[in-house]
Order: sequence, then C-alpha cells, then structure tokens
Amino acid sequence: MVTRSTRGDDKRVERSKAKLLAETYRQLVKNGIGGVSIDEIARITGISKTTIYRHWPSRSALLIDACSRLGSVPELPDTGSLKGDVRVLLTQLADQLQTANWSSVYPSILDAAERDREVATLQAALHRAFMTPFEEVVQRAKAKGEISRLSSSGDWVAVLVGPFFYCRWFSKQKIDKGFINRVIDLIIREG
Repeated sequence: MVTRSTRGDDKRVERSKAKLLAETYRQLVKNGIGGVSIDEIARITGISKTTIYRHWPSRSALLIDACSRLGSVPELPDTGSLKGDVRVLLTQLADQLQTANWSSVYPSILDAAERDREVATLQAALHRAFMTPFEEVVQRAKAKGEISRLSSSGDWVAVLVGPFFYCRWFSKQKIDKGFINRVIDLIIREG
C-alpha cells in the first residue's frame, strides 16, 4: 500500500492558501471589498473555485481571512502620562492612515458591513482590536486620577480618533505632527 506524505500535501495546501490570500488582499487594496471576485482570484492564481470554496465556505469567509491581515494593532504605550500615551497612539494612527493599505480598504469594509452580517462581525472585531489600546490608556488615566472616573472611555476614544478619520476620509487635510499636537492640546488639559 502506497501512502501519500501528508507533510508534502500540507505544504502544498499552505502554499495554495497563501497564494489565494495574497491575491484576495491585492484585490482588496486595489478595488475595495466590493471589487473582490472569486472568479478573478481563481483566474489569476490558477487555483480552481472548488479549491477556494474547500478552504473558505463563502466569499465573505475569504474576505474575513484576508482582511485580518490588513493592519497591525497598536501596542499599548506606557509613557507615564495620558498625554504621552495618547501622543504615541495618535502618531501610530496618523502613520497608518497615511501609509497603510487598510486606510484605503476600511471604508469599503464599513460599507459592506451594512449589508453582510459576516463582514459586520469582521468589522466589529477589527474595530475592537484597534481601539483597545486607546481604551486601556483612558482606563489607566482614570485609575491614576488624570481624568474623571465618571467619564466614558468610549467618548474619550471617539473624541481622540474622530479628527484623524475625518481628515483622512473627508477633509483630506494633512495629518502631521502639528495636527497631532493640536488635537491633544484641545482635548487633554494638564494640571
């Protein structure tokens, strides 16, 4: 009896999946979530639609997997002050909004999330992961008495990040170090 090496099969499967995810990601960045086509992915990669659907039961499942690779979650800073921590996080956000692929793809994810429950779940997870460091910094500031314990962490995060998304997607205003400092000075009062 001849048996196949599962190790070789596993590597081949992993290479195929990596190729499919890379093409899906390329289409996401180029065309947004609405422009991703299973037919086109199959054509470009040379991998059959049957194989694609064997690994991902739906287009949404493939998109979710590809979207999970869009951006990195910011690390939790600890500079010793709310102002310093917020400066680190907002600088990272500004950099991602101006250079990372997710900032051009994310609006299409938001749009698709309005109609697709699976994409809405993905969007909620992406949002939660990205905003957690901001919420933790605010919670730490509350515990240290830098801000009122009664204030809402969600409100703080919205006020901190809102101007950056506004500038990136609506006003197209440059998000530079001066902008970051002005936002911080407007929102966080020391002493």
